[in-house]
Amino acid sequence: MRLTIIGCAGSYPGPDSAASCYLVEAPYEGRTYRLVVDLGNGALGVLQQYAAIEDLDAIAVSHLHPDHYMDICGMYVYRKYVPGGPLPRIPLWGPTGSADRFAEAYDLPLDPGMTEELDVSVWTDGVPVQLGPFTVTPTRVDHPVESYALRIEEDGHVLVYSGDTGPTPALVDAARGADALLCEASFTDADDNPPHLHLTGTDAGEAATAAGVGRLLLTHVPTWTDHDEVAAEAKAAFTGPSELVVSGTVYEV
Repeated sequence: MRLTIIGCAGSYPGPDSAASCYLVEAPYEGRTYRLVVDLGNGALGVLQQYAAIEDLDAIAVSHLHPDHYMDICGMYVYRKYVPGGPLPRIPLWGPTGSADRFAEAYDLPLDPGMTEELDVSVWTDGVPVQLGPFTVTPTRVDHPVESYALRIEEDGHVLVYSGDTGPTPALVDAARGADALLCEASFTDADDNPPHLHLTGTDAGEAATAAGVGRLLLTHVPTWTDHDEVAAEAKAAFTGPSELVVSGTVYEV
């Protein structure tokens, strides 16, 4: 399983990264299957450096905040209007209300909205979904809107993406024994942090330790947050390998 960091800026696009977007690839039926996990502000342009839109197979959206889904609008435009198109509907899984939210984001009537371009289905907490070679299991986590951590399994390898969440045992359960935990860390311990919103580097490290993951990949750090402090907090709480991800980095899971 190959993970490419497309966008990793927290809450809004930063000067050196788009908002949340990750490309997960694996061999499947003699070709490469490509799953896009989240598609936040600014991510669609960067994504095309690594995969043609026509070659994408499925999209998974963790939750309906703009820094995780807003470039669905650009995806809709391309799939609908590209010369020689429209492209076939692409499977998209997301939280309750995804289809309506996407339509509203582009000021479309709810019927049909984007449903002629996107085949939208809704996550059910704990119920796995098969997307090509990937088994994707959503786990509801702690955020002001319906938000899911996603456990992505393929041929014995496990990647877990936290989505956006405050500290919760649900994240530890979702990440149990994973090869890699791609985990948000938007806050530092020094901040007066609101509850039920995001993790600190310490929180991410503690979750990784409790889950027994092989590697911790820190993401979703806003520009205004001290990145070095987040990384140091995580290393103090997790003895395994950990690092802040950077747009364009590729990991083999």
